Amino acid sequence: MKKCSYFFDFLISHAKVYGFIFPSSEIYGGLNAIYDYGPHGVELKNNIKEFWWKSMTLLHENIVGVDSSILMHSDVWHASGHVDKFNELLIDHKDSKKRYRPEILIQEYVKKNFLNNPKKKEEILSRLSQSLEKKDLGDIKVLIDELCICDPVFKTKNWTDIRHFNMMFKIKNGKDLYLRPETAQGVFSNFHNIVKSSRMKIPFGIAQIGKSFRNEFIARRFLFRMREFEQMEMQFFILPEEEIKWYEYWKENRLKWHLELKLGDKTSYQLCDHDHLSHYASAGSDIEFHFPFGFQEIEGIHSRRDFDLKNHEFFSKKKIRIFEWKKNYIPYVIETSLGLDRLFLAIFSSSLKKEKLKNGKIRIVLKLPYFLSPIKAAIFPLVRKDGLQEIAKKIFHDMKIHHRLVYDEKESIGKLYRRQDAIGTPFCFTVDYDTIKTDTVTMRNRDSMEQKRIHIKEISKIIKQETGFEKVLKKLYHFILFFSYFSL
Repeated sequence: MKKCSYFFDFLISHAKVYGFIFPSSEIYGGLNAIYDYGPHGVELKNNIKEFWWKSMTLLHENIVGVDSSILMHSDVWHASGHVDKFNELLIDHKDSKKRYRPEILIQEYVKKNFLNNPKKKEEILSRLSQSLEKKDLGDIKVLIDELCICDPVFKTKNWTDIRHFNMMFKIKNGKDLYLRPETAQGVFSNFHNIVKSSRMKIPFGIAQIGKSFRNEFIARRFLFRMREFEQMEMQFFILPEEEIKWYEYWKENRLKWHLELKLGDKTSYQLCDHDHLSHYASAGSDIEFHFPFGFQEIEGIHSRRDFDLKNHEFFSKKKIRIFEWKKNYIPYVIETSLGLDRLFLAIFSSSLKKEKLKNGKIRIVLKLPYFLSPIKAAIFPLVRKDGLQEIAKKIFHDMKIHHRLVYDEKESIGKLYRRQDAIGTPFCFTVDYDTIKTDTVTMRNRDSMEQKRIHIKEISKIIKQETGFEKVLKKLYHFILFFSYFSL
């Protein structure tokens, strides 16, 4: 636990110092669980978004995109069930005035105190699961009392009763408005507009990237659980009788996508079926990633069936149906929902390394996947004289329109390399005295630190081949073709 805490402190510090993540409104003391993306953070984030977007809309001929508004008519949220059912359980502590989720209090207590008694641990967690399923809030409170669980701050047991807490942010503006808790409803409410304008036929999908807001009262673990966050979601509309087939397809497809990021081997991920489903789902699975604090959800795949479209048809009094092949029906929906900020954290935490070099020194290196790196390459002059600066600047200016590059000359070459290692730049190209004679530069690889000489004309080609999306997208496309041929 201490090791995890130390690494997390190191990660948060590195993210701030090197311009990836800043606490929001820091000069005013900050806001709990709200963060800003810095110069390198926004580039990495945009690269993640672009890779996901292309994976969805370029590799699948039957998936189109949409960008719906954050503010929507309040009836949307009544129809979706969020006003009545989008609740979490909470319990307050009367002395510390802090709020907790009771199931997490119990789970963490059991994990800490029954490590050597798996039978008792299983017994308690089974009882908790049954109480959650029956919505027996009284028994969950009794369980907290029986286990003598104390508030972590005051070490007392002065708890309130357990109650429901709605997770949506409400805005008072004459008529009630809500900051959306998910992006999916913008797809469902625009369903007919998208079908008519894009001429899509079943099966087809609608992808969206956008901000969502949830009134998390236990927001924690840096980017993992925040009040303002970004989602990358896709709603895939299908024939009702093909629900299971497409549900299984998208579970396999999305797991393959994560594995192509090379954040670890297969043991870094696990697929977990839901014990307790959301109010809209008939089936659900999570892809869990091994974060520094253990396995946690990074993406969810759900069968929403016809829950959303049917409810919007009822509330709006408008027909939301598919008319084709002499059939008139409401399609089922398979949803893939990926938290962009959680994925950013997974990529950042798994890439940040401390390595001991042969000379005994330590280097900090961010071994990001090349195609996601915020800076693709750095151009340096070996020294700031004898025309080396001018050559290096010319190379930089000639190529900056094609690649995300950085030019630097402010420190010694060793320090310049270390800075680029720390922000995850895959390649550094150094102009030296041999460049004047042979038109070659020294190319240094971030991961291996190996150096070799290449011609100036090769620089752009190498950057494109090694850091572009194309290589990974091709592998994913071959998987899609293979899997579709044998499974669908």
